[in-house]
Amino acid sequence: MGAVTPADNWPVSIQTIGNAYRDYTKRSLEETGSFVEKLMAARSFDKAIEVQTEFARQAYANFVAESQKICELYSELAKQFIFRPWEGFGANVTQTRR
Repeated sequence: MGAVTPADNWPVSIQTIGNAYRDYTKRSLEETGSFVEKLMAARSFDKAIEVQTEFARQAYANFVAESQKICELYSELAKQFIFRPWEGFGANVTQTRR
């Protein structure tokens, strides 16, 4: 869906993380709607269990993947806050020594 990741060489911001949550929520709601349609179309108890099992498996896999992605975004944001101020400091020290 076009979510920005740290590998894109763009700084991560709160907006980036918010967009990742938004995209995951939107995709999750769409998948839930599809699940309800499939469940309503099930003509037997066995088919309903099969549909529910597949949905639960897929929802869990998506949750884990998105959680890892969002965790990476938070980690990158923390690194930016911790290390970025020191990058300029090192350059200033080098220039002052000359």
